[in-house]
Amino acid sequence: MSRKIAILAGDQTGQELLDETLRLLQPDVTQFELEFEHYDLSLENRRKTDNKVVYEAAKAIRKHKIGLKAATITPEEPGDVGSPNAILRDAMSAEIILRTGRRIPGVRPVGGFHSPVSVVRMAVDGAYGATEWREEKDGDVIAWKTEKISKRVCKAVSEFSFQHARRTGSKVFGGPKYTVSSVYEALLKEEMDAAAERYPDVKYEPQLIDATFALLVRYAGDAMTIPTLNRDGDLLSDLVLQVFGSIAGAESMVISMDENLEMDAVMAEAPHGTAPTLEGLNVANPMAMFMASGSLMGYMDQPEAKMAGRAINESCMEAVYDGIKTGDLGGHAKTTEFTDEVITRVRRKIEVWNALG
Repeated sequence: MSRKIAILAGDQTGQELLDETLRLLQPDVTQFELEFEHYDLSLENRRKTDNKVVYEAAKAIRKHKIGLKAATITPEEPGDVGSPNAILRDAMSAEIILRTGRRIPGVRPVGGFHSPVSVVRMAVDGAYGATEWREEKDGDVIAWKTEKISKRVCKAVSEFSFQHARRTGSKVFGGPKYTVSSVYEALLKEEMDAAAERYPDVKYEPQLIDATFALLVRYAGDAMTIPTLNRDGDLLSDLVLQVFGSIAGAESMVISMDENLEMDAVMAEAPHGTAPTLEGLNVANPMAMFMASGSLMGYMDQPEAKMAGRAINESCMEAVYDGIKTGDLGGHAKTTEFTDEVITRVRRKIEVWNALG
């Protein structure tokens, strides 16, 4: 049985690492047939098509339910093509951005962090969907903004957080500043509380967002899933990924939920950028892209895909543990050498697992 997947090409080192990932995802490696449907999201092609290709890619992700994206350049000039990520999230009707930080063997984390921490960030609305303006009054300039969140998206974020916590054995921790914002931010807290009633087997420890930041260090040894508003999650996920000493073991997932609060479509990507200074040098670390692809396969229905995803993630970590790592992690392996090592390990794992039944 095969599965179609939308492949979203990118820019600079982002594209190079996607190419390495596609080597890893070949059926003779994973023992699972993936049919690649390619979309060129390079800056050049986005400009050439006036972002039409981005909308086509989002449509394909909705159709096939899964997509894998390379890092892309977002131009800063006003009037240019803008961020493909923002377009994809909107066109996918995505409610959630999931980012998980985890410890990498041999990489020293901050404090006592060693268990995975996942940030379930609201992907739409909030501070990044606000209308802003300025007014002059009494010799001063007053800046205003109006922002919104919806019950539907709050419910999706909360439901997915408890689903993810149950699947990963973590606790749902944190929350918005609902004591100060008793109408706006409290909407997310109310949906978190409602989800907690639906998942009584999942440990639930709500906190205000400022306390969440402060208590992360105290509870650094716990596996946590943290639901957040859009901007809170943007800030928190950047912190969480860095406390593990490297973002190489992390992935970013953009997720849409259906009307039954089940995952409808997911796009995986690495949390890092295009690293233009590393382009063409064969030294960039492909691990985050590998972890993204492994996690993506874990969301597929087919048992063979889930097994391949687990083999990819385990092989990455085991290779680093055995000292095969790129320069950013203190090793000497080239990009292609690390890929070759992970491919060998994935093949071996799957062969052994199949032999053992």
